[in-house]
Amino acid sequence: MTGKVCMDHIQEQFAAWLEPHGLQVTEQQFKQFDRYVEVLADWNERMNLTGITERGAVYEKHFYDSLTLSFHVSMKEVRSMADIGSGAGFPGIPLKIMFPHLQLTIVDSLNKRIQFLQHLVNELGLDGVTCLHARAEEAARKPEHRDQYDLVTARAVARLNVLNEFCLPFVRKDGLFASMKGANPQEEVAEAARSMQVLQASLMEEHALKLPLEQSERHIVIVQKKGSTPKAYPRKPGTPLKSPIV
Repeated sequence: MTGKVCMDHIQEQFAAWLEPHGLQVTEQQFKQFDRYVEVLADWNERMNLTGITERGAVYEKHFYDSLTLSFHVSMKEVRSMADIGSGAGFPGIPLKIMFPHLQLTIVDSLNKRIQFLQHLVNELGLDGVTCLHARAEEAARKPEHRDQYDLVTARAVARLNVLNEFCLPFVRKDGLFASMKGANPQEEVAEAARSMQVLQASLMEEHALKLPLEQSERHIVIVQKKGSTPKAYPRKPGTPLKSPIV
């Protein structure tokens, strides 16, 4: 990149948080992040997407938080990614902004959220993003999604034993599922041991971090897929939540 990017205080802070991890934000990417803040605030007045709309807070609690995954997973080696239950687009869209080569599929069961995400993708000029209105349990049964993705993510969607059944069927053999959590997930990880075994996966690593200003805890649990998804999974929509694998 040639020339210095003109930054305001919030952008300078954001750039400083990312720099130690080898990430540099271009002018174009800052434009996309700022437009994201505007679109999010606008749509949030009509539908409940997030409790966080103030620009500085969005940069820290949504954008930075989403990008922490790239501190522990080599995104350059990830070609295809699926974000399950993406809500307002986290972590998928910030990762796509920073790593434009990603082929991103976003799956959400609420059509209004998918409409927001499709509008957002258009506004940000992002290529290679598919916004899919579907239940995870149904989408993962389709051949074009089953056992297909290098990386699958979910941020604060459900307990890990439920998430494993939602997300692991999308992951290819040797691919990764990253669950992004707030509070310490030790208990969830122990509880999810059986679901990992059943769904041909194993715990790879866990990472703890804190948000730079707010200092609230974040955890990333990374699970590796060892084989193809067994035919019986995922079960019918609603079943994983009602009777998780334990």
